Amino acid sequence: MSRSAHPAGPRHADVLPEGHWTAPATDLNALDEKVWSRTVTRDADGAVSVGGIEVARLAEEFGTPAYILDESDFRARCRAWADAFGADADVFYAGKAFLSRAVVRWLTEEGLNLDVCSGGELATALDAGMPAERIAFHGNNKTIAEIERAVTAGVGRIVLDSFQEIVRVAHVAQGLGTRQRVQIRVTVGVEAHTHEFIATAHEDQKFGIALADGQAAEAVRRALTLDGLELIGIHSHIGSQIFDMAGFEVSAGRVVGLLAEIRDEHGVELPEIDLGGGLGIAYTSEDDPREPHEIAKALGDIVTRECESAGLATPRISVEPGRAIVGPTAFTLYEVGTIKPLEGLRTYVSVDGGMSDNIRTALYDAEYSVSLVSRSSDAGPMLVRVVGKHCESGDIVVKDAFLPSDLAPGDLIAVPATGAYCRSMASNYNHALRPPVVAVRDGRARVIVRRETEEDLLRLDVG
Repeated sequence: MSRSAHPAGPRHADVLPEGHWTAPATDLNALDEKVWSRTVTRDADGAVSVGGIEVARLAEEFGTPAYILDESDFRARCRAWADAFGADADVFYAGKAFLSRAVVRWLTEEGLNLDVCSGGELATALDAGMPAERIAFHGNNKTIAEIERAVTAGVGRIVLDSFQEIVRVAHVAQGLGTRQRVQIRVTVGVEAHTHEFIATAHEDQKFGIALADGQAAEAVRRALTLDGLELIGIHSHIGSQIFDMAGFEVSAGRVVGLLAEIRDEHGVELPEIDLGGGLGIAYTSEDDPREPHEIAKALGDIVTRECESAGLATPRISVEPGRAIVGPTAFTLYEVGTIKPLEGLRTYVSVDGGMSDNIRTALYDAEYSVSLVSRSSDAGPMLVRVVGKHCESGDIVVKDAFLPSDLAPGDLIAVPATGAYCRSMASNYNHALRPPVVAVRDGRARVIVRRETEEDLLRLDVG
């Protein structure tokens, strides 16, 4: 039986062989700037601060577990992406990574656009004042009600994901007496993750309309004939946590090939191309993500070269970073509860959260870092597995890392790079209460998403 098929769940009683781990850092008190937000520091006395506030004070005021979001870093990353792509391109923050009304306001103020993929995300965006024309609406199965709300609000684009959706959006727009700007999401046969990409045989997925067998070309034909639609471009998304541009190069070449076919058949040069998101961040010291200006130059060069080869004018480029903006700007703060050494294996460190606030380790086998943040320590390293308090063997936050051997119950530890997908995918498993999101900036802290209460749980349970 394969490990993933174990009847007790993924990685049940998983014990990795000795020697699988990376050697401990020379200094366990050091905070690698690649994985921590930009205002995180440790002072001479060992206290870790973010935005000028000690984490011990944050724990005292807001409790643990808590997501601590560095607002200054978030805003700086928004500006870096906007500056890198400039006025001739569009940057859409991928709201699925983490969305709240405060985040929407920050995006609006920093000049970024926003992509949403559900009615709830759209409602949050509109309620917080994001101009509708700066919103893109994604999703593979948008309901009629969601489409009606998006068209009525005047969203800047709807990304069409199927033949049925082409008809649905056209019907809604025509009924409302308008033409809706749309892009068609195509599946280009490229899948990219981290440092690897595969350029064939990846049409087998729920998203998009395949280039293979002429399906995408047929979708374009249908969209161009419908009065309720204004087809402005082609959308492509190839994967997640990508560090290498090779996958984008193959994808862009195939999308530009479709643009050339559209020109030749219909006499139309579509003005936009969206290359999606998926750009990687550093979860551990071994990760080496690219900076926004490097990504912008690489993508711009790729599209320009492909368009020149095809004899096309270079379209306006859009990208959709979500994780790449919010991921590094937050960490999750936990209190250590129990410590359980297993002789010859590792020490299990249990915290007051777990898979309810970070499902990514259990779901994706994701790697994370962890540090002792309530104090410094001169003790030697011990191999630990940081686990949660849930009734599940797969309730793992950090699979294997090194912490000081004098770690004790009551210490605060923090897992960096948890800004993306952790709060978005948080759950009430075991009736856990989802943690707050606390924004910190210039010596001030405020809750932007409050901690759930037992009353919240019971209010939804109508009996």
